[in-house]
Amino acid sequence: PLAGPMGSYLSSVFSNSLGVKRTVMITLILFFLSGVLMCFSRSMLELTLGRTVAGLASGSSTVIVPLYLGEISPPNIRGTLGTVTQFAMVIGILFSNVLAMLFENGRKWRLLFSITPILSLFCFVFARDYIVESPRWLLVRDGSSKKARFIIKRLRGLRYDEEVEVEVDHILSSSSAQESMPSAYSLFVDPQLRSIMTTCCVLQMAQQFCGINAVFYYSTMFFDGVIDNPLLGSVVVAAINVAATYLALLLMDKCGRRQLILWSCMGMFLSVIVIVFGMKGVFGSSYVALGAVMGFVSFFEIGLGPIPWLIVAEMVHPKYVTPAMSVCSQLNWICNFCVGFIFPIMNEKLGYLSFMPFGVVLLLTYVYSYQNLPDIMPEIGPLKEELEKRRKSIDPSIFESINETLGVDIAEQHKQASEWARATSQIQRQEEAERSKGEFNYGFHSVVAKDDSGTKGTKWLGGMGVQPVAEQP
Repeated sequence: PLAGPMGSYLSSVFSNSLGVKRTVMITLILFFLSGVLMCFSRSMLELTLGRTVAGLASGSSTVIVPLYLGEISPPNIRGTLGTVTQFAMVIGILFSNVLAMLFENGRKWRLLFSITPILSLFCFVFARDYIVESPRWLLVRDGSSKKARFIIKRLRGLRYDEEVEVEVDHILSSSSAQESMPSAYSLFVDPQLRSIMTTCCVLQMAQQFCGINAVFYYSTMFFDGVIDNPLLGSVVVAAINVAATYLALLLMDKCGRRQLILWSCMGMFLSVIVIVFGMKGVFGSSYVALGAVMGFVSFFEIGLGPIPWLIVAEMVHPKYVTPAMSVCSQLNWICNFCVGFIFPIMNEKLGYLSFMPFGVVLLLTYVYSYQNLPDIMPEIGPLKEELEKRRKSIDPSIFESINETLGVDIAEQHKQASEWARATSQIQRQEEAERSKGEFNYGFHSVVAKDDSGTKGTKWLGGMGVQPVAEQP
């Protein structure tokens, strides 16, 4: 946790100067090095060094992954993709808990650490060939970048150059005057931006001080004496975490962010009350407290888990997203360290009341969110309407073809050209079928009129026929 804030800061610097894709690659290299150091360590110093490098990589990933997804995803699925990040994270937690249970023998710990370099190497090879650079980063540096336009066309599945230009206009207008990354200090100078950053920071602190990592770090103590192998209990908690995140995946773009935060805080608060009474023995069975722990984790994943990261990209002006994400990530890691360090002391001093401070934090977060957090919903209608309006109003002849002048390597160009050729061929076949049936819409309106015999019918405009319309009285 101590290296995490430093990784968050370095990630924000590198993403602004080197690009988002290169920063992702650097992060994967750090994960690989950390895994190698831990796997082949011969002393506690070498193992600690490996853990420190892993902390740098983890801190970097908490900034660069949400930032990258926010810059490449369309508004209508941005919330879902943000939750997918959380979903992948909890699957990783479940996977690590299963491996810990399988390799709990002291002689197999090196095998456990070997998973990190293997996975990071696989992701590095995949990222090198399939991850594209952020079009926002490319356009901020060169507003006429054809590569950025091609990436937008590919990511959005757009057919017309005019539609691409609408997206480019959105990015350039929101990123205007961004010549260098603003400092963290500038985030708190402007009163309006300071209010937004305050909300983002409050949610980041609430995400950690709600006690979720106390449950994950010390989950075995809840199952001690209830299940023969407490590690099995940790696996159960992680599995519940995955199921709850999948539910959040379904809800994220259907419910407002504020609504989900309120549900999450109240559900976790009630779970804390049950945990406290269950640990005191009021219910006469430890299984009630275990059920409350499951509920606590489930309610976390539908709100306080993913939304504090999503809200930064959705509320902060794009010009300030990178430093804002860095500040929030550093704050999150610092709070994470505090909880992991203080909770054992709280548990020793407070006993069954050790979860009550988390309940107070949840109640205060509920009140703050109710009063200050806007109910953000994904908006896709206005963007679609503007795309269609601009497509019809702009003369296509003023745009150059995007696909013919790309500065990409030959192999990638051939692959992309093949994909576009198949898509274009399918569209042409559909249009030819419509023409043969007389159903193709050329964009003209038919005019109903009477011929010399007095029979109503459809006139032909400009020598091109259109689909007949119903006869008018």
